[in-house]
Amino acid sequence: MELKGRVALVTGGGRRVGRVLAEALGARGATVAVHYNESQSGAKDVVASLTKVGGKAQAFGAQLTQTAAPEKLVADVVAAFGQLDVLINSAAIMVRTPFGAVSAEEWDNMFALNLRAPFMLSQAAAPHLKNARGAIINIADLAAFETWPGYIPHGLTKAGVVQMTRNLAQILAPDVRVNGIAPGAVLMPDAMSAKDEAEFTGGTPLARTGTPADVASAMMYLLDAEFVTGETIVVDGGRHVRSSTT
Repeated sequence: MELKGRVALVTGGGRRVGRVLAEALGARGATVAVHYNESQSGAKDVVASLTKVGGKAQAFGAQLTQTAAPEKLVADVVAAFGQLDVLINSAAIMVRTPFGAVSAEEWDNMFALNLRAPFMLSQAAAPHLKNARGAIINIADLAAFETWPGYIPHGLTKAGVVQMTRNLAQILAPDVRVNGIAPGAVLMPDAMSAKDEAEFTGGTPLARTGTPADVASAMMYLLDAEFVTGETIVVDGGRHVRSSTT
């Protein structure tokens, strides 16, 4: 996909993986709508870095767990730029929630941001993306395919993202391609313990953790691969193919 002249919305674009994805899109010439909730300073830093090198970007604040926020965010981006060509659903939370101690509030908040919000954003963006013959990329993670006892609600939301990707790919074809990326150990959750991190990265066939840039590379492939839709690419150094006894 030629990104010059295109408008891309990246949710959670002010921090962690989302920030790198926003910067990568801007480096390829896209106009970038950088969504943030709590990371306003990070989003403004992304905008500043892209505009400094001649790019075009703008920060948009929204609390995506609020029911009206996804539709308003899409409307705000279209009002600002006149179009929307690419949607990157990256905003998410990952909170340790051991079985037996999961509260209804934690469950609802996680599902609202990780699963409901990207669906509602995709639904609101669909008419604009169809006009542009654009693309959606949903960020899942390896928890969609593995069992993580301390993160069951999170894993369920990410499995839902993978299934949503397949469904939207069918519904929006042939005008809009919809794909996903499931990163493994590229950035650990802020609250993850050293023990959990060592357990998570152990046994990775490529014998290292990845970086957000690896996710950005997968994103660019999916934007360029015009005969790929409904696919979720696992970016985990081969962890998902390791022996179950490793």
